[in-house]
Amino acid sequence: MTPIKLYRNPKSGHCHRVELLLAFLGLPYETIDLDMANGAHKAPEYLKISPFGKVPAIDDSGYTLSDSNAILVYLVQTYAKGSHWLPEDPKTAAEVQRWLTIAADNIFSGPCSARLVTLFGAQLDHAAAIAKSHDLFKLMETHLNGRNWLAAETITIADIAGYSYIAHAPEGGVDLAPYPNLRAWLNRIEAEDNFVPMVASEVPELA
Repeated sequence: MTPIKLYRNPKSGHCHRVELLLAFLGLPYETIDLDMANGAHKAPEYLKISPFGKVPAIDDSGYTLSDSNAILVYLVQTYAKGSHWLPEDPKTAAEVQRWLTIAADNIFSGPCSARLVTLFGAQLDHAAAIAKSHDLFKLMETHLNGRNWLAAETITIADIAGYSYIAHAPEGGVDLAPYPNLRAWLNRIEAEDNFVPMVASEVPELA
């Protein structure tokens, strides 16, 4: 099988969730790190792959796709259809979709945005992003009480979509200490075979 090309920024949680699934599925892949500081993601050739100029994007033997959650669905439907990663039962599939939406909304505006401020100097409301993170984490802490995974009785792409930015939330100044169920869930994901970590960044000292 020809390796799937993964265009990424190694510090992007969106990119890491795709790499995590590629690793869990045992698919051959190669990472292509874009020099985004110098505009590589806006180059004409890359815009043919990712029209909005964002990462991640993949090239699977000539088929190109951007958007991390869309890529997760594509990879499962192509290489692991009918598996626990994306259950076919309508109710469970809907639960997975709900958490993919949370990843694109609450996780993005919470821990992802807080980390964008501290790591990349994004001009966002840091205090608001931290507050949104804690609102989400309180909800997830309750949701994970008595259950191991977000959407089903086994790990799914919902867990993968949520993992990266939550695991690295302290890099955005968001403390995970108050959430034992959430931390146990992160540990379960990290204990899965073929887990690959995202590159760690310094945790900021906040007043």
